[in-house]
Amino acid sequence: MSELIGGGALDRLSAPDRARAQRLASDALRGLDRADRLLKPHMKKNPPIFVRNALRLGVAEIGKGEAAHGVVNAYVEIVARNKRTGSLKGLVNAVLRKITAEDWDKAQTSIMPPWLRQPLVAAWGRKAMAAMEKAHFAGAPLDLSAKDPAAVVQATGGTLLPTGSVRLTDAGQVSTLPGYDTGDWWVQDAAAAIPVTLLGDVAGLSVLDLCAAPGGKTLQLAAAGAKVTAVDASANRMARVGENLTRTGLNAETLIMDAFDVTGQWDAVLLDAPCSATGTIRRHPDLPHAKDGAEFAGLIDQQSTMIDHALSLLKPGGRLVFCTCSLLPDEGEVQVEEALARHNLSVDRAALDRPGIDPDWITPEGGLRLRPDYWGDIGGMDGFYMAVLSKPA
Repeated sequence: MSELIGGGALDRLSAPDRARAQRLASDALRGLDRADRLLKPHMKKNPPIFVRNALRLGVAEIGKGEAAHGVVNAYVEIVARNKRTGSLKGLVNAVLRKITAEDWDKAQTSIMPPWLRQPLVAAWGRKAMAAMEKAHFAGAPLDLSAKDPAAVVQATGGTLLPTGSVRLTDAGQVSTLPGYDTGDWWVQDAAAAIPVTLLGDVAGLSVLDLCAAPGGKTLQLAAAGAKVTAVDASANRMARVGENLTRTGLNAETLIMDAFDVTGQWDAVLLDAPCSATGTIRRHPDLPHAKDGAEFAGLIDQQSTMIDHALSLLKPGGRLVFCTCSLLPDEGEVQVEEALARHNLSVDRAALDRPGIDPDWITPEGGLRLRPDYWGDIGGMDGFYMAVLSKPA
């Protein structure tokens, strides 16, 4: 919705107004397909993108229960202020007055653009795809990884999830939550927190966290007593990792460098490889509209090469956790199958015997497939794939 908000405009808003603007934009993006279907019968052709986005935002606000009169007036004023679109304020007024919250509730759940929906339907089937789209539309609660989950549940009023994460449904401003200043926890989706747990007891082990930013897994490893080396090529993202290490009082060596330039030997390597990020649409509803899938082939090739390099950094008998926040099998199951064919490796299936892991999530090759519709009754989870590969002693 950047056509309605100039670059950096959100920075000038107060924290509550900024949060509301971001929430509204996310709601509109999640419901983009639904909004377009509701608008289509009332327009002979699509108006300029500025006006179209104003209409989409207006529909989302009305659908969320905002007073229709106020919503209509607000977007008529926004369109009227723009010299290029002022003549279309009457269109905005007429169209939005025809939309009701009941229309929004009755409309079919928004579906993803064909470029992404088609490969996911091919992978998981239409029934699963519909469940995932429902989860995407619902959005995501706030998940925390905590040093002492029970204490954080008590302090925040959150819920302890089966895998040990703490979930908050109406969190508000993160930095004002109990335990933020004292570093008792960090924000991390429950699915993203599982790969580290597959390593079991890492106290005293040397662990390399490749592609470490934004750092949730680095913090998990450090909190569990591992000797952590965190590597990422982005200086800005690694600065955030450093800030969170300081806030939580945890220790890790941080290196800003390309993963392929890393040398040495570690007891374990965690590779959260660059990927399509299609598993994070609950939190990033802009993703299906900002990409077109053209980068997938390059990412898949890069993942394969990174697995090979990560294996070279393992001590004999060491373990590699490969994971991606992707819903595409080519970035998960297929990568592990091909790595097993290229190398003398074994899959550590026993590593998946962890609290909260549903046996139905375990894949034939011995990995773990997570989808947004899993735990649907308690808020879902990000889509993820992960597997533990063991190097011969």
